[in-house]
Amino acid sequence: MTAMHSAMMDLAFDANGEMLPAGYPFALWEELVLRVPQLESDESVGVLPLRTAESGADMLLPRRAKLVLRLPQLLMQAAATLSGALLDISGNALRLGVGQPRQMQPHPTLHAQMVTGANDEVPFLEEMRASLSHMGIEAALICGRRKTLSDDRHSLTGYSLVVHDLKPEASLRLQAEGLGESRHFGCGIFLPHKVISGLG
Repeated sequence: MTAMHSAMMDLAFDANGEMLPAGYPFALWEELVLRVPQLESDESVGVLPLRTAESGADMLLPRRAKLVLRLPQLLMQAAATLSGALLDISGNALRLGVGQPRQMQPHPTLHAQMVTGANDEVPFLEEMRASLSHMGIEAALICGRRKTLSDDRHSLTGYSLVVHDLKPEASLRLQAEGLGESRHFGCGIFLPHKVISGLG
């Protein structure tokens, strides 16, 4: 897995819709697998969380929302067939534009909206440090709020997490491999986070 980051890319689609349920990642994954069955058998496939705004029990989609899949390059061609698809997410329509490949870029500070792991913050951070050490990554961690992602059939819990003071190679590796489980549902996937700098 040492060169895994070089084999992973993002595929970004414009995503047009109005509203999604708060637990949309589970229904979204089912719809993606229905259309591209090859995705299901690869645990490295990640679906980045959509940028949304809360509206009661639902999530509003901004006009320039994007659906981004983090994929092995071998699956890019199959996933590109999602271009132009009209997805049914628990009765809500989501229209995709043409998939655009994007290379991941190294950044010293990365953020994941939710990483699954231990239920308490101290053992969670110990688990994350052990995982990073196993990957050969030295970095500092900031644990955020505990979160729950659920629908009527599934439930996941975890914490938001910032990893900073990353060297370029480590940053690319963490983006490619992530932390924790449930990448299919947007967990453990890291993106550049430009707000934090100079943290001790």
